[in-house]
This record gives sequence, structure tokens and C-alpha cells, in this order.
Amino acid sequence: MITPSACASSASGSWPPRSSFDVDGKRARAEELEGQASDPTLWNDQQRAQQITSQLSRLKDDIARYDGLIRRVDDAVAMDELLAEETDPDLARELAASVVDLEADVDKLELVALLSGPYDSSDAIATINAGAGGTESQDWAEMLLRMYTRWAEREGFDSEIDDIQHGDEAGIKSATFTLRGTNVYGLLSAERGVHRLVRISPFDAQKRRHTSFASLDVIPMLEEADEEDITIPPDELRIDVYRSSGPGGQSVNTTDSAVRITHIPTGLVAACQNERSQLQNRAVAMRILKARLAELDRQKREQEMDSIRGERKAVDFGSQIRSYVLAPYQMVKDHRTDEEIGDPARVLDGDIDRLIEAELRRRASQAD
Repeated sequence: MITPSACASSASGSWPPRSSFDVDGKRARAEELEGQASDPTLWNDQQRAQQITSQLSRLKDDIARYDGLIRRVDDAVAMDELLAEETDPDLARELAASVVDLEADVDKLELVALLSGPYDSSDAIATINAGAGGTESQDWAEMLLRMYTRWAEREGFDSEIDDIQHGDEAGIKSATFTLRGTNVYGLLSAERGVHRLVRISPFDAQKRRHTSFASLDVIPMLEEADEEDITIPPDELRIDVYRSSGPGGQSVNTTDSAVRITHIPTGLVAACQNERSQLQNRAVAMRILKARLAELDRQKREQEMDSIRGERKAVDFGSQIRSYVLAPYQMVKDHRTDEEIGDPARVLDGDIDRLIEAELRRRASQAD
């Protein structure tokens, strides 16, 4: 007979899902926030109102996901009880499919439970930089950019490339892109670090094997209310306007609309060339810069540089978090978790959920 624990066996071996999800705590907090949201004076303080409604929306989504899972488990148990009384091949197939879907969704619910950091629910600003390896690494950086944008498509996240510096011969030197969606920062933070590619080089006439490196950095996007708290004196900024660069064709702007903003005291730089007007590019670049300044401030307050961003390493040999080997064998291996996948093509097409989940579980086990 199918039981709720059987439905969840692949994820946790028990039902309901592990208590770290704390659905009772979420319900209590949502009820408290609903009371605050019903206060007619709430919107006198726009910043506080936005924070409350945003948090309430996320809590309601989590609770709805949990309640929906409970209903589906109850339906599966009812189907199983019917099958115990009479044979029905169609119902049996429906139950089997339902259990498979439930197992996958229990895994996703557990993953949500692992995302409990203060910024995990935020949108994300990500930057890819080519490392040691010249043209090889620039091509690898472009492959990584495609991998993460494909992953965003799979997950239903919105993605937008804010700034991209193309390589001299192929690939990209760097790219900054924004991802928007529930828990996107918490998920993508598991990918922060140096990524290593081993393959037969398409740029080597002698078809020798090359090793390339590129890094991914991720910071949380500020809430609009938090963004307003950051003020930057105009004399601390250097703003450069330039023509967007690109490989040619219609993608290259014909006006000086791209914007690069440098924060002089820290040397932090943010750029945007994706929007249609200089004014829009400036607004996006300023938002990215403020997010980077907020990240730097968090690091200083916590007095450890790897508190959010993680340990910074050289983009070179021995620094990688993951290796993607395309020759002489096919394998993707994460060196933090020892998770291995024998189909690099699938991973490079954006199927990285298993790798992300393994790293999030590793972090949770270290925190216990």
C-alpha cells in the first residue's frame, strides 16, 4: 500500500517534509503580516509597506506549495486504497505517475527549506569573467553564460544581460546579467566560484587538449526600499558614456548610449549597454553599483570577506569548484560535494539543479 512516507521516500524518508521548512512558523508569520498589511496607515511609510507586502507574498507562495503537496499526497493515498479493493490498470498508472511527480516536488520543497538566508529570496546580479587561458577561456565564459541563461529559462526566471565585453577573437571577456524570480539568489549562490573546462580545443589546429577557466560571482539585488537607503555623493562618481561594443551587425548601437559608472573611493564599476537609451542604461548601472556597494558594506560589517560572496580565489589551476571534462572522457564533477554527472552536454544546456541542490545540502550540513 502506498503511504505518504513512500511518496517522499526519495527525498527525506519521512512525511511531512523535514521540519526546517517550518510551515507552522510561516503560517503564524503570514497571519501577523496580514494584520499589519490591513492597517490603513501602512502606506504612509512606503518603504515599510513594500517590505511587508513582499515578505507576505513570498510566505503565501511557500504555504500554498506545501498545502498543495499535502492535498496531492491525500489524493494518492485515496487512489491506493481504491486499488487495494479492486484492480484498475488506468488508476494504477495514474497513481504511479502521481508518486513520481510527488517525489520530485518533495525534493523541491526541501530545497526551499534550505534557502533560509537573509538574501536567498532576492533577485540576483551575476557576473562571469574569463580567466587564465586567453581565447579558450573567453569561449568558455560564453558557454557558461549560455548555461546559466538556459537554466533560468528552465526554472521560469527572467534574465537580462546588462553588460557584455566580447572577446578579441571569440567568446566574451565578461558579462553581467540580472536574474529575477523566487529564491534565485539563494539558488545561484551555490554556483559562485571558478569553473574549469577540459576539452579538445576548437581553436587549436593540432587538436590538443586545453584547460580553460572562468568565474561566476553573484550578489543579491537590492529591494527598492533598501536601494533608497544608499546615497552616493555625486563627486564620488565618474560616469563614462560610450558606444556599445559587439561582434557587429544590428546588435551594435550607433549612438553613445552605453554607460559605465565608477565609484571612485572603492574602485567598484558597474556598466549597462542593454537598454535603448542612455538614461535607462544609467539607471540600471546605478542599481548594479548600489547592490555592489551594499555587498561590500555587508562584508565589512561581518568582518569576513567570504560571508556572502564566498572565498575569492584566482581564476586559475587549483581554484575551481567544478570541472567540466569533455575529453578524454565525459564528466562533470563538483569538487565541493563530489557530485558527478556523466552527461556534460545536458549540464551545459542548463540542467544544473542536481549540482545546485548537492551544494545547498552540503552547506546545510556544515551549518548544523
